[in-house]
Amino acid sequence: QVQPVESGGGSVESGGSLRLTCTVPDDAPCTYDMSWYRQGLKKEREFIAKIFTDGTTHYGDVGKGRFTISRDTAVNTMSLQMDDLKPEDTAMYYCKTDNSYSDARYQIICNALDQWGQGTLVTVSS
Repeated sequence: QVQPVESGGGSVESGGSLRLTCTVPDDAPCTYDMSWYRQGLKKEREFIAKIFTDGTTHYGDVGKGRFTISRDTAVNTMSLQMDDLKPEDTAMYYCKTDNSYSDARYQIICNALDQWGQGTLVTVSS
């Protein structure tokens, strides 16, 4: 299975920062809108932010004002800069991809990528 891969999680103290990265294996010419979600214990996955292929962004309420999403426009890679982390931010953070490549000839290939990565764990202590 081909999945996006998250990295950058770890343990930090309250008020600290982490930068998460999601990388999609080389699958040119496919492009993806990419999103960050998180899931804590016994909770549904919460939407954090989405960044489209053209670089435009959409933020949810999770981490509002503290989290910043970005991407490398040359490759299917995105980051989540998390500042002023709080204990309630402790969760597994997941990358989600949505095929945005418009050429019908490549839809089977581009849609073959699993939408979800396996996550990277963020633990914030008080």
